[in-house]
Amino acid sequence: MFHEVRGQGPALVLLHGWAMHAGIFGPLVERLAPHFELHLLDLPGHGRSRDAGLPLRLDSAAEAVAARVPERALWLGWSLGGLVALQAAAAHAPRVRGLVMLAASPRFVRADDWAAGMDAAVFRTFASELGRDYRGTLDRFLMLEAQGSDHVREELRLLRTEVFAHGEPAADVLCDGLGLLEGSDLRPALPALAMPSLWLAGRRDRLVSPAAMRAAADAAPRSRFHQVESGGHAPFLTHAGEVADALRAFATDCPP
Repeated sequence: MFHEVRGQGPALVLLHGWAMHAGIFGPLVERLAPHFELHLLDLPGHGRSRDAGLPLRLDSAAEAVAARVPERALWLGWSLGGLVALQAAAAHAPRVRGLVMLAASPRFVRADDWAAGMDAAVFRTFASELGRDYRGTLDRFLMLEAQGSDHVREELRLLRTEVFAHGEPAADVLCDGLGLLEGSDLRPALPALAMPSLWLAGRRDRLVSPAAMRAAADAAPRSRFHQVESGGHAPFLTHAGEVADALRAFATDCPP
């Protein structure tokens, strides 16, 4: 599994979203490297971990990352990476100093008791279309991620620039990832979280509702919620300063 270390200070793990790689965090890394020792990892099957031979499952991905990063690190997960980070916080609590969910939810799809989720058919449609139109399907997903941001063109340009920067993720891995987004429900882990958590939402996010993130924060002890008012699904690309400031403030309140 690809693992790069940048900066100096308290350890902070950064986990990217579906179809991406750690390079997507570039604007955030610039602001955080003077303050944190950043651990940038590509999830199994993605980016420079494309041939790592590890399955894309929440439990095995969380274990693989935990084995490579320092104990008592802060963990940040964006979108799909948020599910991995939350799994690590639940299963490897002594290793996780604090949890940051960035445009990420414990359950991405709608349920009778979770009205703020997305329609599960959205993820099924993307999965079924990957085999027929791989690049077009990825581009439609990127457009969904960028929608709502007040800098939608800039955000979409950055996403399109990065998505194939280290090769094409395998279609079967992407289908596995969509399956995780559709089928995972980590809400039962929230009340027992042993560490502080920060839930960072984009108010205009079309993929993860801020209402869902606020509800998740309400279910977790020692949590705080922050909303980027003009942000979409990737607020760290166009509002990196605000996201970095929220992270630094959160880190000061986490036990060493």
